[in-house]
Amino acid sequence: MKNLSLIILMALFLAACQQQQKIGFIDNGKVINEYQEKIDIEAKYKIKEDAFTKRTDSIGQAFQLEAQDFQVKSKTMSASKAQAKYEELGQKQQLLQQQIQFEQQQIQQAFGTEIDSVIAKVKAFVKDYGSKNGYTFILGTSNASSSVMYGTEENDLTDEIIKALNEDFKKE
Repeated sequence: MKNLSLIILMALFLAACQQQQKIGFIDNGKVINEYQEKIDIEAKYKIKEDAFTKRTDSIGQAFQLEAQDFQVKSKTMSASKAQAKYEELGQKQQLLQQQIQFEQQQIQQAFGTEIDSVIAKVKAFVKDYGSKNGYTFILGTSNASSSVMYGTEENDLTDEIIKALNEDFKKE
């Protein structure tokens, strides 16, 4: 009986000595979407995308005018000359489409690279924040997949992290 009491007492003592784990969670999507650097990158690429669209629209209109001009002139051309000009226009159209597609891919790749950099920066910031503030774990949640099914409001660090991230970004 004394042994059992001693074991229970020892277990209670060990449980009391264990450090309480500090756990928090963040909404990954909200943190990323409200991070000023990401907002700035999106604005920068919106401007680039708008300029690209204007340029491609202008190129498309110029080509369309050239094609319409050919249609009018083709009636007075010989069949072989009209066929050659038609093939030339087809090649030009294909080349323009390839150029536009290439530029569009370049813009998308550059945007993706910058966004990946922002995500890596946010992850590093959260890791550093957790370490500096004594967290054992900071879990992430999002609409698509979630490792947090429930958490109390006092453990939700989302707004705190967003504020700290944006303050850190302003310093840069």
